[in-house]
Amino acid sequence: MMLGLRGIPNVQGGVEKHVEMLAQELVARGWDVEVLGRRQYLAEQKGSIWRGIRIAPLWAPKSMLFEAFAHTLIGVLYAAVRRPDILHIHAVGPGLLTPLARLFGLKVVMTHHGYDYDREKWSPTAKRVLKLGERLAMRFASARIAVSRDVAETMKRRYGAKVAHVPNGVTVRPSLVGKATLDRFGLQRRRYIVMVARFVPEKRQTDLIAAFGKLKQTDWKLVLVGGADHRGTTYAKEIEEMAARVPNVVLTGFQSGEELAALFSQAGLFVLPSIHEGMPISLLEAMGYGLPVLASDIVANHEVELPPEDYFPAGNVDALAEALARKIAEPFGHQTALSRIREMERTYAWPSITRSTLEVYKSLVSSGK
Repeated sequence: MMLGLRGIPNVQGGVEKHVEMLAQELVARGWDVEVLGRRQYLAEQKGSIWRGIRIAPLWAPKSMLFEAFAHTLIGVLYAAVRRPDILHIHAVGPGLLTPLARLFGLKVVMTHHGYDYDREKWSPTAKRVLKLGERLAMRFASARIAVSRDVAETMKRRYGAKVAHVPNGVTVRPSLVGKATLDRFGLQRRRYIVMVARFVPEKRQTDLIAAFGKLKQTDWKLVLVGGADHRGTTYAKEIEEMAARVPNVVLTGFQSGEELAALFSQAGLFVLPSIHEGMPISLLEAMGYGLPVLASDIVANHEVELPPEDYFPAGNVDALAEALARKIAEPFGHQTALSRIREMERTYAWPSITRSTLEVYKSLVSSGK
């Protein structure tokens, strides 16, 4: 049973994508999987089955401050009744309820997806609560997973906890021409820069728009795929206002399925200017399509081990503008793209990620903890 996310399928967010892909792989290996989602994010308001995965929509307030806690509390109570072999809690905020789940006698695996308390949107009090969630999850979980080496090592050093490193994965797909999608947004193949991320301050879409506005060329476009989790956020409005002022910036809103695949696969460059990430799934996806990439030089992005020229100083708009100009001046290298795709298949394929996750599950089930 998966808990700690908004839901699946096609729900915006890195944890959501992680669970969506992992759950499908688990079902293919004969496991029964149930995902506890937040009703307001799900297309089906009643229980449903998607690709063999049971999806249970549970109530949660649509509130940035209380949504995750309330939903996780209800989810733990639901799990206490349903009695899954494994309750898999994702992220440090939901980790706050790990002791309660253990009190009910549940076997709990907790995946640490990144230092959520470093996100700009949280108040000092909220940051302290998230750090408490991390501490309680590391102390009380039956087993622990981290999506990056840095998080795994930090948790071992900070809490003395045994933490398995299992990175995020990526599904390598053939390029999808998607002419209808490109036409819909007025795009030309290999003549646009793409970023795929939620509209939250730590993703730094505003830095990318500002850097793009400094470019001298006019025949490329900047495509921002994604949206805000909650309507009317100040940061989302700032993005919309900047996009209206800078020519050739396209806001597509949240996209999924073939539309997202087309926007990824036909781009000329992918950029991730974040100042905070756990293990960046969108960057992995872009590389799975063989795209040239630029990423901010934060620790999480360095986990992907790009060449030095593919990084730029986080928050430095001038440096990002220079890197953009250099990258779009380079012709798209098809052999380089194929090499990158093969490397992603070897290192980050979901079947491999699932096998590592199953090792954690099976050791826990067999140990009787």
